[in-house]
Parts: sequence; C-alpha cells; structure tokens
Amino acid sequence: MKNHLLVAACLAALTLPAASPGLAQSLSEKSGLNTLVGAAPSTADFVKEAAISDMFEIQSSQLAVERGDDATKTYAKQMIDEHKKTTSDLKGFVEGGKVQATLPTELDSTHQSKLDKLKGLQGNDFNKQYHSDQVKAHKDAVDLFGRYAKSGDNADLKSWAGKTQPHLDHHLKMAQDLDK
Repeated sequence: MKNHLLVAACLAALTLPAASPGLAQSLSEKSGLNTLVGAAPSTADFVKEAAISDMFEIQSSQLAVERGDDATKTYAKQMIDEHKKTTSDLKGFVEGGKVQATLPTELDSTHQSKLDKLKGLQGNDFNKQYHSDQVKAHKDAVDLFGRYAKSGDNADLKSWAGKTQPHLDHHLKMAQDLDK
C-alpha cells in the first residue's frame, strides 16, 4: 500500500508541471522532487538556490577564518574567494539582462539556522560542524549545477553551470578531506 501511495505521489508531481509550469518547478525544487527525479530546476530556482548557497558558503567561511584550525582556515579563505566569484558571475547574468530572475538578499531559514548553529560553536565542535556543513552544501551544489547544466532552459546560464560544476566537485573533495 505504501508503495502505491509513493508511486501515485510521484506521478502526480510529475504531471503537475504540465498544468502549471512555474508553480510546479518551484514546488518541486523546494520539496526536493527535482533532485529525486534528476530534473533541472527552473532558471529562477537555480539562481535563487545558487545565490543562497554562495551566501552561506561566504558567511560560514568567514566564521571559519576566525574560529577554525589552520587547515579549516586555509579551506575557508579559498571558499570565500571562489564563492565571491560565482556570486559576481550570477549578478552579471541577472544585471546584464541575460537571465530573468531575482537575486535573494538574505539566507533562507534553513541556511540561516545552520549559520546560527555555527555561531554558537567553538574549537573542535565548530570544526566538525563546519566540515559537515561544507560537505552537505557542496553535494547539494554539485547536484544543482549538474542538473541545470544538463537540462536548464537558459543557454548562457546552462553553459556557466557546466563550467562551474568541476570547481564545485573540487570544493566537495577538499571538504571531505578536511576530516582526514
């Protein structure tokens, strides 16, 4: 019975885009359904998720530069520099008119909660949480950029996502190596 309900829910979610493309894509990305089925996010969702990811990377890494051990500080400095570049690239697409989307100006509640948790930690507890957050954030970013690079609907942004994904793969590997 549970399997039938799951199949029915997935089928309903997959047919929803035909009824209402903008709403369905937003709901699917927010719910994680796009990730589950490997579908590309809408351009607006991609820009929003990528920008929030960059903001979280930069803000959490600024904390890590202050509180982390030497290896963590080195990694964090690189994340700040590289995510400022992707933020600048995204702004260029939006402000230059190549992409019709709105850039968020603050973290969503999920990322803000993670940042708030980090702010309350010190020492080894901070390092462990920061490392864990970095692995999760980069797994999510690799998935997001990969899905958009494969099937996104804006050619310029799709190309940029494809060129950026290998850097995110490298960031993920570096984050995974922090605990070794």
